[in-house]
Amino acid sequence: MTDQPTSILPGSGSSGFGAQESSSTRPTLRPLVWNGGTDIGLLILRFAVGGTFFAHGMQKVFGMWGGPGVAEFARTLDRYGYQQSTTLSWVTGITELVAGAFVVLGVLTPLAAAALLAIKINTVLLKMVNGFFIASVAGANAVELDVVLGLAAAAIIFTGPGHIALDNGRAWHRRPASWGALALVVGVAAAVLVYVMLRSTPVSGTP
Repeated sequence: MTDQPTSILPGSGSSGFGAQESSSTRPTLRPLVWNGGTDIGLLILRFAVGGTFFAHGMQKVFGMWGGPGVAEFARTLDRYGYQQSTTLSWVTGITELVAGAFVVLGVLTPLAAAALLAIKINTVLLKMVNGFFIASVAGANAVELDVVLGLAAAAIIFTGPGHIALDNGRAWHRRPASWGALALVVGVAAAVLVYVMLRSTPVSGTP
């Protein structure tokens, strides 16, 4: 018998081997995983957001750092048409104190961040109604800081606190998106109820 020449045709085994060899030489991309840098970044974000709210709560409740205290803040709420202003003043100040501390420590993080978001929703709505938008126009009453703090609180609702937190390993830490969506609904609902049901007269004055 005589050997017959072997022809290499497109789609034959040798072509497939070439494609396999080519794919094996491609660089393997490192998979995207949770890392320590993410935890540190979330810790910094929690300190920035929670610490700011905690300081605002100290100003409202105890009058520290030039803050208004409960009585003066209640009078501000009166000028904005809020009912039960003294009670609301206490609730707002204590919420900022407790929820701010909880966000810093990473305790009940989605719910604590949702409470802070609810406060900022009310603040932003009031400032927008009164025409306070940007720093060059509104000065100390500008709305952008409140927007940034509110959006940062909303981000923490969905990301969770990271691993450097007392919430580490809890259900809302392992599944932050689903728990965050529930907390967001609660926070927005609370904000709308306070804004709609506890305000009865036209706003006036400054925040």
